Parts: sequence; structure tokens; C-alpha cells
Amino acid sequence: MSNYKAGPLLQNILIPEDLRKLTEEQLPQVSNELRQYIIDVISEIGNSHFGASLGVVELTVALHYVFQTPYDQLVWDVGHQAYGHKILTGRRAVFHTNRLKGGISGFPKRSESEYDTFGVGHSSTSISAALGMAVANNFKGEKSRQHIAVIGDGAMTAGLAFEGLNHAGFEKDANLLVILNDNCMSIDPNVGALKEYLTDITTSHTYNKVKDEVWTLLGKLSKFGPDARSVVSKVSSALKGSLLKQSNLFESLNFRYFGPVDGHDVVGLAKILADLKDIPGPKILHCITKKGKGYKFSEEGNPTKWHAPGVFNKETGEIVKIVPSSPQPPKYQDVFGHTIVELAEKNDKIMGITPAMPTGSSLNIMMKAMPERAFDVGIAEQHAVTFSAGLATQGMVPFCNIYSSFMQRAFDQVLHDVALQNLNVVFCLDRAGFAGADGATHHGAYDLAYMRCIPNMVVSAPMNESELRNLMFTAQKENMGPFCIRYPRGAGVMTEWKTPMKEIKVGEGRKLTNGEDLAILTIGHPGNFTQEAISELNAQGASVAHYDMRFVKPLDENLLHEVFSKFDKVITVEDGCLMGGMGSAILEFMADNKYNATIKRLGIPDIYMHHGTQKQLYEDAGFDKNSIIATVLEMLPEFKEELANTKIVKSSAS
Repeated sequence: MSNYKAGPLLQNILIPEDLRKLTEEQLPQVSNELRQYIIDVISEIGNSHFGASLGVVELTVALHYVFQTPYDQLVWDVGHQAYGHKILTGRRAVFHTNRLKGGISGFPKRSESEYDTFGVGHSSTSISAALGMAVANNFKGEKSRQHIAVIGDGAMTAGLAFEGLNHAGFEKDANLLVILNDNCMSIDPNVGALKEYLTDITTSHTYNKVKDEVWTLLGKLSKFGPDARSVVSKVSSALKGSLLKQSNLFESLNFRYFGPVDGHDVVGLAKILADLKDIPGPKILHCITKKGKGYKFSEEGNPTKWHAPGVFNKETGEIVKIVPSSPQPPKYQDVFGHTIVELAEKNDKIMGITPAMPTGSSLNIMMKAMPERAFDVGIAEQHAVTFSAGLATQGMVPFCNIYSSFMQRAFDQVLHDVALQNLNVVFCLDRAGFAGADGATHHGAYDLAYMRCIPNMVVSAPMNESELRNLMFTAQKENMGPFCIRYPRGAGVMTEWKTPMKEIKVGEGRKLTNGEDLAILTIGHPGNFTQEAISELNAQGASVAHYDMRFVKPLDENLLHEVFSKFDKVITVEDGCLMGGMGSAILEFMADNKYNATIKRLGIPDIYMHHGTQKQLYEDAGFDKNSIIATVLEMLPEFKEELANTKIVKSSAS
């Protein structure tokens, strides 16, 4: 049970039905209590998103107050902003477990609550999902059900959002309301023409001066007879068209556009939403909000910093940081960020591209140093890849930095626009392997498998920071073709990481440890767990060899012939899916070359693994240090009995 105290109104709201018993006049107080509850909990548990949920508190309260959720279906895009929604829908008592192993998810999740109508985590899915629900319910005869998609202005830049809008405009019987939560932010500031368009609407003093008159008319529809709706629509369209000196993007897609409105006026929002319920067909309500609203330090501070600040002092706004007593290895993303600048200073063909994650990927370092050569293209992974392909056709060497999980959205562009044309695009896949508290939607479990099946593609993973630098140096060489480098979230292992860069022969692995009894083959960062395990094992008398493959494609066949000629027991270790990953590639090699050995594959099993710390997830998946030790002992029974009472067996079983 939670020890966090809710305000007098909030403590009596267990589900939205309780909220709907209140008067409109009580909604501002509920909103204040909900905002304070989010601040109280997140400031102490950290490990969570923050600013986005504060920005939609009033909108969340108004939506659940007006609509009959869960019968009326509410879809949150991405889900960073859904904390208030979770608290109001039966999860206040467990909200303090947010994003912790065994606790509630940081995103809406269908298996968690009937109020979570669609599982999210990646952006720009809400409109398509809500439209699908609306069409299905119309078909079933449930035409009174309402369907609401809440999407941010950052998520609206993705192609999928436009595809959903384009289709919805033709489904005139669908009860679909799209709420555009416009705060001019995603994680980093939004970019692109759509952002400028929305800003023009938001800041037009002339339009905002008269829009209240349109809303007054809208609120009195029932008194004007059956033609009132068409009158209001025509008046509104004429105002926006003439005063803004441009046609309305959304109305050109057959949406009825309303707004912009104050997204922090909860009573006003409730009235507007109640009116919109009676208007059939696809509609869009444009709400202006402020990310981090209601908490002084997030409102006044850097919005990117307050997106997910960790633990902080709610009274002073000071973010609590643990200062290590000794130098610590850098994050892999920062090694990428500094190294690409170092390379670009010597190679004027290098350019950097990211889809809306310049801070998360550390491409912001290059954007500051070389703004004309680094591009944030917005939440548009498909465009990022094909834009990179276009650059490559003109002799540039684009480093396209995308989180592994998000790269899944652009698979077709990698396959056809880059690899088929054998273009020299360097894919740097950040957050490969387990992403930690973000959970199943963000784990980069699949890139080794889906990249290695693509012709012309080089697929690599560095074991440490120095190897990352060397692979980046290698990838920017002339005529390399498509080149994928994947690395995990978080810190590496080298405090002295800024090593001189050298070229690595593509497809060449390396032997790190000699051994006679068994060989372990690794790819990427888990090689470090393996080194620790082998050190303990060899100290106890086992003789285990370690090979860092470096490349899943092409495989180092000379190295593998050496391994299978010498060893009949082999373990593979990877922080990717076992289905189709490096271990599968090794099995294929063994079968193709008619070797016969016992192989045990360690990696991410064929299930969706949920949230927890990376360390917890490595252990759960069975490829942390102790799991590697236990697997070696299982494959070497002659040592198991001998070491039965030693510390090594006890630690591996604990």
C-alpha cells in the first residue's frame, strides 16, 4: 500500500466514475491535487517521466469527467503523459511502483487495466488505433461509443499520424476526436514545418481575439436549430482561413477543427468536450499546454531536463545526483557524440541524422559544433533513413543514429532505400539490448536478427568504448556500403576511453582468452560479463576460451573454423533475441560446415520481457556473469563436483 497521501478530493477517487460525481466547480481542486500527487511520488521514486504528465493534468481530468470511460475509449499517444490517467483509473495505490520491476508500466498497457485501451510506447499510433476502434464499434452497432486520441505536436510529425488522419477524414460516421496536445515539445524541442504551422495558429492574436465568439456559438447549438452546426463550421472556417492567411491543414483532411483552446482551463475544457460529444464524425481539438505545468522549476527550467529528471527535491527543484568517488566510464551515447565530431573534423563528408533524439543520442554535441552538418528530422524514422540514403547518393557519409527499438519502424527503408542500392549509410543503433525501465516497447532486442538478414549489410557491436570508436572509424571509410553499429544504453567499461582510432577489418573477430575445455563466443557489451565470469572460472581451475566476434555479419569464418576444430562445447552470449541472432548464426555455420559440437545459446528469450533495471533483466534473461558461470559448470560436469563447495558455485546459484 502506498504511503503517499492524496488530497481530500483525490483520495475518494478510485475510478473515473467517482470523479464524475463531483461538480464542475470542484475540477480545478482535483487537478491541483492530482498534479501534487504526481510531484510527490515522482520526486521520490525517480526513474520516471515527469513533465509530460504535468502538462496534461487538466486535460486528463476533463476527459474522464466528460466521457464514460472505459466504455468511451481513450487512447494516449506514446504514453509519457498518462500518469494522471493511471492515478484516476484505479492505480493510485500502486503508482509508487511505476517502472520498477514487478510494478506498473510507465506506459498504458492493455493487460494492466481496462482503461488502457491500447498499448503504447512508440509515438504516433493513437489516431490509427482509435480510428480502428471507432470503425469496429460502428460495425458492431455501438455507434454511441466515443473514441478519443490524445497526440502531442511532436508525435504529429510522424508519417503514421498523417496516414491515420488521411483515412479518418473519409470515415464520416466514425465518432473520433483527436486532441492535439500542443506544447511545442516532444523530448527535445520540435522541429519542422508543422511546428511552425501550429505556432502560427497558436500565436495569431487576431484569431485568438475572436475565437471565443465561435465557441460561444458552439455552446448554444441546441438553441439555433438543426442548421447551427453547419453555420458554426462555416463561420469558424472563414475566420481561420482569412485571419490566418492560410487554409487549415486539418480541415483539408475532412476534420472539423476547433481551437486553439487553453489546455489548463479544466472547467472550460469540460464544457468544450461535452459540446464536441454531440458533433458526429472526425474532429480535432487543438489544446495549448505547457510541459511541466504547475511545478515552478520544470516550467522555468530546461524542458528536456525535466522530461525524466530522476529523483529530485520537490521543494528546491534540485535534481539528486550521486557523485561517484572515482572516475566512471562514459555512456556509450556520449562516446558516439564526441567521436562523430572528431571524425567529421577530418572527413567533411560525414553528416549526422537523428529522428527527434539529439540529446538522447548525444548528436546534440555535433549539432552545436557543426550545425550545418547535423539534422534533427523530428519523429520520423522512415524519413531519417531515406533522407540519409539521399545524402549517401551524393557522396556524403551519413551517420543515422536511431534507438534500436525505433529503427524497427524504418525496416523497409533500410532494406530497399539503403541496402538494395548498397549505399554507405552508417546506422548507429543506441539502446540496443535491454532499455531498462522503459520496458518491452523500448528494448532493442531484435536488431541483430533483422539486420543480419539484409543483403549488403555489415552488422557489428563493440564490446567497449574503444571498439565503438574503431568501428565508427572503419564505417566512414570509402565504399563501405551499409554499416550497422549497435550499442547499449548506459555506461561502458573504460575510464580512459578516448583512444587513438584504428581500422578494423570487416568481419574479423578476436580471441581475448585462451582455453582448452570450452569456448565462449560473445558479441558486444556482454563480452564484459563474460570476461568477469572467465576470470573467476579460470581462477578455480577451469580452462575457458573467449572470442569476441565483433561482427554478426559477416562472420569471422577463420575464427569459427578454429573454434569448432578445437572445442566440442561452445556457449554463445548476446544481448539480443535468440531467435535469429548471433547464436543462430553460429549454429548455421556449424551445420553448413558439418561440425558437431554442443552449443548453449544465452540471450534474450522468445518472450516479451518487461521493465526492470538492466542488471535485473540481464539476470532474468540468463546472461549476466553468474548465469554464464552456471552455464559453464553445467557443460563441464567434471568441474562441477570438484567446485561444489567453493564460493564460485554458491555465487552463481544465488
